[in-house]
Amino acid sequence: LLTMKRIALLLLVFLSLNACSLDDDNPKYHLEVLPVESFTVPASFDMNQEYEIKVKYKRPTDCHFYQGIYYEKDGQTRTIGIQTTVLDAGNCRDLNEDPIEVTFNFLCTPGNDHYTFKFYKGEDEQGNNVFEEVTVPVTY
Repeated sequence: LLTMKRIALLLLVFLSLNACSLDDDNPKYHLEVLPVESFTVPASFDMNQEYEIKVKYKRPTDCHFYQGIYYEKDGQTRTIGIQTTVLDAGNCRDLNEDPIEVTFNFLCTPGNDHYTFKFYKGEDEQGNNVFEEVTVPVTY
């Protein structure tokens, strides 16, 4: 009787798990960082002031959707890119749109005499990331 209950319980668990399909109708997607086409930064920063940094990017396909600024902080260096979600669909159309401008706020904090911004520009032929760097001095 105990063995029959275990078999029935295992059969119930198996049927329950089998009823849940991992191949649902939800769209599949992945994250991708797009290159920065152009950017605008001030010539210098004043301590404890906040600045609006402008960046422009192009959506390569109509399956790319803006998710925000990729922002990595390492000491006085800030790495910037455009974070997107890309639908994994077979019917994506290539786009040839004008660049889209987005902004983020940057606060100049005490203790730094300059900031280096590395704007992501894509990959070279060997698959290495390429950046355009600009150093902005801090005035006190």
